[in-house]
Amino acid sequence: MSVRRNTVPDMAPAALSPSRAADFMQCPLLYRFRVVDRLPEAPTPAAVRGTVVHAVLERLFELPPERRTLDAAAGLIAGEWQRLREERPELAEAFEADPSVGSWLDGAEALLATWFSLEDPTRLEPAERELYVETALDDGLVLRGYVDRLDVAADGRMRIVDYKTGRAPSEMFEAKALFQMKFYALVLWRLRGRLPSVLQLVYLGSGEVLRYSPDEGELLATERKVKALWDAIARAARTGDWRPSPSRLCDWCDHHALCPVQGGTTPPPPEDALERVVGAAASTPDTPGLDEDG
Repeated sequence: MSVRRNTVPDMAPAALSPSRAADFMQCPLLYRFRVVDRLPEAPTPAAVRGTVVHAVLERLFELPPERRTLDAAAGLIAGEWQRLREERPELAEAFEADPSVGSWLDGAEALLATWFSLEDPTRLEPAERELYVETALDDGLVLRGYVDRLDVAADGRMRIVDYKTGRAPSEMFEAKALFQMKFYALVLWRLRGRLPSVLQLVYLGSGEVLRYSPDEGELLATERKVKALWDAIARAARTGDWRPSPSRLCDWCDHHALCPVQGGTTPPPPEDALERVVGAAASTPDTPGLDEDG
């Protein structure tokens, strides 16, 4: 008698975030290491600093408009760094003995100064900050993530804002950044029944702002893309084919010892890879983590 193998819908609702979708598009093997094997990765000063800056920009809007100054923002840095250390004790262990901590925290103030040159917080009143969004598509795939800031005009128009502490990408990598924003736009469209008017990426590393206005056709194409991505992820989990995709980004990967492209040896994937992929997606909600944009 044949035994029917469980499919993704049989086991649990599948879920995908823009970060994990980007991992798989960048390199299926990287996705496996992060989601299936759950290998630890060393936090970088840039990622930690970016997380502190994001937290400061969220907290700043708790102040009345007239008090949203650069000095006030800079005054929040130490408290947000302390809070992050308490939430992530391993960061304290990794960075407390690092004599450069003071300098890269000073760099956080420089990033905030750049933001003040690009936007005026006294004239902004965000509808949401660090907004968790989640929606299910017609095939059951759940899309979810955190939006840095959502601005809503009096007439209901929505602007999705994402802070990037790195530099604006070249045209070659611009589509990758816009995919994340279109992902969020798709989720909000499905949730609120209205197309977001503007997608805004604020690059604090280079002082640039990228704005884009999506249309319905583009968001429908994004929906098809994320469905196809999930199908590819599930297929890789079933077959064990997590092939690496080498690129310039390999220089920043923590897993060279396990990557055949880098001369390493990749262990066989676990037999329950599909269950791990679905279980991680369905039972562990995304939470804001270390800033991944550098």
